[in-house]
Amino acid sequence: MNMSKENIINLFYNEHLKVKEIAEKIHTSSAYITKIVKQDTRYLQEKNLRQAVSKDKRKKDQNKFIKEKRELKRIDDNYSFVQAQHFQASKELSKSNRLSNENYRKWNYSAYNYNPFKKRYEFDSNLGRSYDVPKYIKERCN
Repeated sequence: MNMSKENIINLFYNEHLKVKEIAEKIHTSSAYITKIVKQDTRYLQEKNLRQAVSKDKRKKDQNKFIKEKRELKRIDDNYSFVQAQHFQASKELSKSNRLSNENYRKWNYSAYNYNPFKKRYEFDSNLGRSYDVPKYIKERCN
């Protein structure tokens, strides 16, 4: 396919094809296309326009990359947090078949009131206590 210089200039300036794309389309070298395009008076203006478009595209792509990277970091952080919680729960559950009195009190914190005179937690008698629920739990000294 043989194209005239006017067609090459039209493809470059009006359709905004790249030199390589024009060269492949008309089966000729990129150097030949560049030579023809550079002879036109609009070349510097078109070059500056293409640079500006390219700069905007790079900026948008960089912002997109940063946004995706932050999202992946957030997902990884959430996964790590859930994994740590799972590990802690597994550790606590594998210690014994029975929940310690202190852990039971922490789990049912609203059911126990602290008595500072006796230095212990006392079960609220208004709630109704079954036989396996501790009535008193001594304060643990750290």
